[in-house]
Amino acid sequence: MTTANLFIPLAAEQKSAEVTDWAARIGWVVGLLLFVVLVYWLMRQGWKWRGSLQSDVPDLPTAPEPPGEARLALTGRYHGSTTAGQWLDRIVAHGLGTRSRVELTLTDAGLDVVRPGATDFFVPAAQLREARLDKGIAGKVLAEGGLLIVTWQHGDRLIDSGFRSDRSAEQAEWVAAINHVVMNSMNHSTTTEGAS
Repeated sequence: MTTANLFIPLAAEQKSAEVTDWAARIGWVVGLLLFVVLVYWLMRQGWKWRGSLQSDVPDLPTAPEPPGEARLALTGRYHGSTTAGQWLDRIVAHGLGTRSRVELTLTDAGLDVVRPGATDFFVPAAQLREARLDKGIAGKVLAEGGLLIVTWQHGDRLIDSGFRSDRSAEQAEWVAAINHVVMNSMNHSTTTEGAS
C-alpha cells in the first residue's frame, strides 16, 4: 500500500463544518440584551422605591462659612451610609447612597464631606456620635479595620457613613480625633445645661 492510498480514506471521511444558524444566534443575543435591560430597570426602580421610603430624611446640612481651622484632612472614597448598627440598610435619600471620591475635613465645627460629582454635606460637631474602624458597609467589605465608620445624628436617625482613606494608616488617627471632638461636644453641652 502506498502513502497516497493511506490518505484517501481520511480525505473521504472529512465533513464540511456545519452552517451557523444566524437567525437563532441573533435571537439569543437580542433576548439576552433585553434581559439585561430589564434587570437594570428593576434595579433602578428598587433604588427609587428605597429613596421614596426614606423621604422622611431631612435635607443635609451644609458647611458654615468660614468652616474653621482644619484639624485633619483626607482624600479617599465615600462608600455610602446606612442606618447605624445595620450595615446592610443603605440610605439613598439625598444622594447618601451614591459612592464617590471624597475630601474629608475635620474642624471644631464638625465634619465637612466634599464629594465631587455627588451631594456634599456637613456633620456639625454636636451631631457626631462616634468613629470606629470596621470591615464593611452596604456593598463594600474589606479586611478588618479597612473602613472608617462615622456615626452621626440626622433628624431622628442615627447614620453610619463609611469612608476609606487613600492612606489607610491614617484612619486610626481619624477615629481618635473624631471621638475627641465628640467628647468635647458632650462636655460642652453638659456644662451649658449645668449653667442654666
